[in-house]
Amino acid sequence: MWLEIICGLVVFKFLWRLFYGDDAVPDVESSDSDACFAVAARLERLYGGKAFVGLRIPDSDAGFRQHIDVVLITKREVMVVAVRNFSGFVEVGKDGSWVCIGDKKHKAETYPDPVLEVGRQAEILQSYLEQRGVPVPKGHIIGKVILPNPNCRPAYSIAVHPEVISFDKWRELKPESKGGVSSWIKDAFHGSKTEMQDDHQKLNFILGTSPMWDRLELRGDRNILGEFIEFKGNQDDMQALSNLKRSKVSQFIVQKPTMLGFGRSRLQLLYSPRDYRSEGASGSEWKEVAVKPNTEFLFQPLNSKKPRKFKLSSAVSLTLSA
Repeated sequence: MWLEIICGLVVFKFLWRLFYGDDAVPDVESSDSDACFAVAARLERLYGGKAFVGLRIPDSDAGFRQHIDVVLITKREVMVVAVRNFSGFVEVGKDGSWVCIGDKKHKAETYPDPVLEVGRQAEILQSYLEQRGVPVPKGHIIGKVILPNPNCRPAYSIAVHPEVISFDKWRELKPESKGGVSSWIKDAFHGSKTEMQDDHQKLNFILGTSPMWDRLELRGDRNILGEFIEFKGNQDDMQALSNLKRSKVSQFIVQKPTMLGFGRSRLQLLYSPRDYRSEGASGSEWKEVAVKPNTEFLFQPLNSKKPRKFKLSSAVSLTLSA
């Protein structure tokens, strides 16, 4: 009996891979990106407004785009957040950098001072907003460093820094608490209520149309920031996907394969045509294309030196920056 069960499982697994492809999620690190999206979602729940993740703000002085983890825009505040998903003991080095000794690593890792980094990012964002027609008074875009990992143990000199939100503070943060996010910026905009509402809408539009990293959502609730490069597949699939370029498509949603007769299966790929006048397509505007489940794509994760190959069947969605 057991032999029959094992043989049945082997045959089932073989047929599944034959018809539907292997949708195993690749072994790629996603914890840092996951932490950014988790922080952004909690900030929105606590304080409302809109959080933007993975922005790439042009830095005219440096001549390249500055990565910013999270920017939160509410009706009262503009906040630049550096998310550092450190695990282990963190202390300040002799040169001011942060040194992290992980729980399972004997080798210390050194990182640039996040407080200085987020301060610089706030200045870059302020200059960028001014160039796009919404000047924010100096000092009213505030940077914060959030340490959301429960295994992060910052040194006292780090934990008491006013710009740093350690895990304990992050866990206890409440909308009405003194010293919370709602008091980080006061009176950021001056003028009538209508003018402030207009500025708020402009800020959301500007950041919503700003350069940012692509977002890949994998099965298992994993998110990766990076850059989509291209699809990989047979000639028929590549022909079907040939017109789905970044300039024409803003998002893909991958649906589970469907069987179209014995030996034939197709993966439904829904895509949203890019509309620069709005933030996304309605349900009636979504279009679809069918490809084989083993169709692949190249995606280069943030801070990775080379692109990684993924099967479409391992993905949930892919959001492309303009």
